[in-house]
Amino acid sequence: MAEGRILVVEDEHIVAMGIKKMLKSLGYQVTGIASSGEDAISKAESTFPDLVLMDIMLKGDIDGIEAAREIISRFDLPVVYLSAYSDSKILERAKQTGPFGYIVKPFEERDLHSSIEMALHRQAVEKVKGGEKPDSS
Repeated sequence: MAEGRILVVEDEHIVAMGIKKMLKSLGYQVTGIASSGEDAISKAESTFPDLVLMDIMLKGDIDGIEAAREIISRFDLPVVYLSAYSDSKILERAKQTGPFGYIVKPFEERDLHSSIEMALHRQAVEKVKGGEKPDSS
């Protein structure tokens, strides 16, 4: 079974519940569900997720890209975007945050699983590389 603590950021309650159900069936722990960018930042700080699944279009003053930028800079968490939008302007803005993935809605459970696994693996590899001590021999 998969392991990982995931924060879901999705402003459509029914969609968020569907994602939560998928994640649980895949063996992940959902640390919380946020429906706005502001809520996402707050929950990222208080629930200590391993990864954030971030919808781009959110209710409130901060969209998913701005919330992701803040979460990445403050907490060094990997973000995988979930979006029904894949136009070039949104993709360019999203790319600037250095996301660990981008899934276009609607998506299959296996697409979600593979994207999360790749993101968690990449985060683990980057933490090891960042924490390596120089060879003293």
